[in-house]
Amino acid sequence: MNYLKTLMDLYRLKRNVKLSKEKMRSLQDRKLRKLLRSAWEHSSYYRMTFENAGITEEQLDTLPLSCFPTIDKQELLEHFDELVTVPDLKQENLRKFDAEEKADRKPYQGKYHVVHSSGSTGKPGYFVYDENAWNQMLQGIIRAALWNMSMPQILRLLVKRPRIVYIAATDGRYGGAMAVGDGIDGVGASQLYLDIKTPVTEWVRQLKEFRPNIVIGYPSAIKILAQLMENGEVSLDMERVISCGEPLGTSLRAYLEKVFRAPVVNIYGASESLALGVEVSPKDGMLLFDDMNVVEVENGVMYLTCLYNDTQPLIRYRLSDRLTLQAPGEGEIPFTKAVGLLGRNEDVLWFEDGRGNREFLHPLAIEGFCIEGLRDYQFRQTTKDTFEMYAETDHSASRERIRQEMLKQMGRILSEKKLDYVQFYVNFVNEILPDIRTGKKPLILKGKVA
Repeated sequence: MNYLKTLMDLYRLKRNVKLSKEKMRSLQDRKLRKLLRSAWEHSSYYRMTFENAGITEEQLDTLPLSCFPTIDKQELLEHFDELVTVPDLKQENLRKFDAEEKADRKPYQGKYHVVHSSGSTGKPGYFVYDENAWNQMLQGIIRAALWNMSMPQILRLLVKRPRIVYIAATDGRYGGAMAVGDGIDGVGASQLYLDIKTPVTEWVRQLKEFRPNIVIGYPSAIKILAQLMENGEVSLDMERVISCGEPLGTSLRAYLEKVFRAPVVNIYGASESLALGVEVSPKDGMLLFDDMNVVEVENGVMYLTCLYNDTQPLIRYRLSDRLTLQAPGEGEIPFTKAVGLLGRNEDVLWFEDGRGNREFLHPLAIEGFCIEGLRDYQFRQTTKDTFEMYAETDHSASRERIRQEMLKQMGRILSEKKLDYVQFYVNFVNEILPDIRTGKKPLILKGKVA
């Protein structure tokens, strides 16, 4: 990315935040119609599915998006070669590239950025961005990372050549690691990668040498850095903390804000579209980037249409995230809000009463827990009607006080879900660590239900 072009593109993208709701809808619709026409003309898969749904070329400019067919990851894997709009992209060739080439930021054929995503079939799935789509996505991520900063403030920050540390899983074609690296290059900053599997002693050595002033990474990994600071093992002066890759609960956010004494920005993204939204305050909610995507929710199911990727069009693509949508109010930023839960369907606990009635509880239902001294938590279901909560607390906190408050608040949530028959227990642990393989903290610890 060219530095001056990056700043100019960022300036233009930031202006969308000041659009009226009507102009935002118009911008979104123009991009949508352009995408639909491109898919019709260049993707044999989409043309076939549109025609099978009774959609004609004349209707592409007027038909509501909800009338178009949906697609899921399995279908993408099965029809990859017919879905993409360029003939030189073949799924088997991408698998070969992924297996044989070093997992770095080098584009496939010098022009396609390949993001790896594992699938339930056991075969990897790939999301491909051409240079134009990749640069648009990077602009969205940079805008999110520097949210609530004016262009003069951004320029003053960048003039100082920020030193940015990225902490996550970095040894594969992970979209976050690749995008962060290219984005940091684009704004002319220095960068340090810390892999979640690297020994902490090596973290400490590199952090002391690099002295970062901005941290980006999985919240569970950033938490480890915060603990190193609390323990006095490293001393850092952070200007910004940027969380991505997994849900950020209110308690963990409060802990990070306390330790780093810096704004905490939470970026929402997925391999299918790495720039989906941003959250700077739990009370304001997650703002979805309507100028880059269309997000729909029908019968509890989320569908994504990515408006900036013509090479691998994703139109009404099913994601497993769970959320509800709220339109912007008068005078607010013209972006849709994601309200309620932001998490994967697989992160759900299902319970059953003695009569066979089933009901679920999502662990993020307690993301609003704001109990002083509570840092982090995990769940483990033990039987069809019991579960355990593992809690990590500040060293000086009263665990009995936290236990009573957790029991009280969780009891209220279970009552609202008509899960009064479910029993639960709170167990305190010294530390909740991310999975060593993925670098992410599982909300639910897997264990066989009796």
